[in-house]
Amino acid sequence: MVSITESLRLNDLATGTRTSTINEPSVAHSTRAILVTGNWYASWSPDAGRTWQHLDPFTLFPATGAGFCCDQLVLYVPKVRLWIWLLQYSENSSGENIVRLAVSRTGGLGPWQWWDLRPTDLSSSWSGQWFDYPDLAVSDDHLWVSLNLFAGNRWTRAVVVRYPLAQLSRAQPVDRRHWSTTSVGSLRFTAGAESTMWFAGTVAHRRQLRLHRWDDADDDVTSWDVPVTAWNDRDYTSACPDGTNWLLRQDDRITGAWRAGGQLGFLWAAGRAAGRPHPFIRGVVLDEESLELVHEPDLWSEQGAWAYPASAPHRRGAVGLAAVFGGPTAFPTFTVGTWDETAAQWRTTPVAASTHSPPDQSWGDYLTVRRHIRRSTSWIASGFSLQGGSSRRHIEPEVVTFRA
Repeated sequence: MVSITESLRLNDLATGTRTSTINEPSVAHSTRAILVTGNWYASWSPDAGRTWQHLDPFTLFPATGAGFCCDQLVLYVPKVRLWIWLLQYSENSSGENIVRLAVSRTGGLGPWQWWDLRPTDLSSSWSGQWFDYPDLAVSDDHLWVSLNLFAGNRWTRAVVVRYPLAQLSRAQPVDRRHWSTTSVGSLRFTAGAESTMWFAGTVAHRRQLRLHRWDDADDDVTSWDVPVTAWNDRDYTSACPDGTNWLLRQDDRITGAWRAGGQLGFLWAAGRAAGRPHPFIRGVVLDEESLELVHEPDLWSEQGAWAYPASAPHRRGAVGLAAVFGGPTAFPTFTVGTWDETAAQWRTTPVAASTHSPPDQSWGDYLTVRRHIRRSTSWIASGFSLQGGSSRRHIEPEVVTFRA
């Protein structure tokens, strides 16, 4: 049984009406405050969601380059009592951009300290390239950022950058390190990392995960190719009750990953397959020591499609899920759930069902779920739905606390 203990819907005052069906909501929380970001807004609550203040990511920080663009991610790290905010900026006339990493002791309006990162800060040979599709996570000693790089519309590589948390928390010059690969992109970090960060990407045509390990104490990354059951990375058609295909943007990038109980888990969306009449969530769980396949906990339905999974273990190790369900019987529906180890199946419950389909046939690109920092058996998640109309301004972000 999955129980929703609190659900907070952000209104136009909280978002400044800068919402989108490609909402990409991220959430962070301390014992009292909540920070939510999405395309193209940020919302701050100092009182656990009773009141909200719109933070404008276009103006809160000084302008740089071609200006703020889109993707944002937020974290709160209780170990160092630090709010972390990652913002992606637009490409300039040379086809380059920056990501801005900001930290604050207080959150909200700040003060914030920040560092800008350009592709050429990592390698002088990466001129004319731009960052996209970030991921953000923490281990015991580091903050981790992953990014894709593009030259024009051509993907060139993925890069992982790590920052010492102790230096970030003191707002010192940071001794960052980075690693890159041209073999797989859209790398996703495991939530629940301790002294080791695991991250992976999918390689559909080889039926495998490309898995990587980077220990806090090491400078080297170790990589493996892990064979898994094949999946369809193309047919993501799913029609809403009005006939609209809401999964036009869907692909097989990993969007959920966790480490708990000696296991590593990864989730992504797969296209329709034999016995699976709708797109579904593909799951793979590996033994952390041997890297052998333990099981493949897919989430699928005869009635509709599952997409955009996010995942994290709570403090006692159970795995929580945020995802979207939709199809002939339902418009896109923000849903949360948990993995039932005894029954070997996902248990889910809807949070917010849309009243309309997206007119541009697009949803996504990711949701967020994090372990709750005060409640050892709970999670906090961010999602969204369309309410009362089909324009982007009918998008309503949602922050939900749930437990198993």
